[in-house]
Amino acid sequence: MRIFVGLELPDEVREQLGTLERGIPGARWLDTAQLHLTLAFIGEVHATVARDIADALAGLRCSAFDVEIVGVGHFGPLRQARAVWAGIAPNEPLLHLQRGVVRRIAQAEVTLERRRFRPHVTLARMRGSPGGHHLANFLAEHSLLRLPPWQAQSFALIESHLRAEGAAYETLARYTLQRKRPSEGARAGRCAPGSRNQPLEQPVQGFPHRHGA
Repeated sequence: MRIFVGLELPDEVREQLGTLERGIPGARWLDTAQLHLTLAFIGEVHATVARDIADALAGLRCSAFDVEIVGVGHFGPLRQARAVWAGIAPNEPLLHLQRGVVRRIAQAEVTLERRRFRPHVTLARMRGSPGGHHLANFLAEHSLLRLPPWQAQSFALIESHLRAEGAAYETLARYTLQRKRPSEGARAGRCAPGSRNQPLEQPVQGFPHRHGA
């Protein structure tokens, strides 16, 4: 199983991002239904390991928080870009959640590739070497992008199915983020161990059954 942990975007945010998907020849734009914000890419694991990760994530408790999409960018040199993305405004609660997710995955004895967390939503993957001027024009046109904030109320463990036409995603388990209270102040969004966070959706049939369960 090829899996990752991420935030799923509201339909209205996906639709707004979908209006950007034009203007770069050779770009393979992601289907709007697949747009997401990756918190931790895990990669290929056995189904039993995926279940261990799902169980570990159930012990993470974080508050809900607002997310704002701001600006666009790319990975790789302009003339050899690998991907085009929409950025995320600086967000301390999001960083707390991501760190908590990484710690929980480590508790499942899974080692992640060490890389700096750069929150973004991938919009397109590039094929070959598109003309740099097309990408430059796209970046200039959408440099002031700013979508209305939305509240992240859950995060999910997701399986990626690789296909010729692109990856298809399947949610294995979804976990609620605690509704924040005004009295929490600066502590809103922070993560802490606590009673188990029951998934909003139970893991699907991709997980093996445990003996005695």
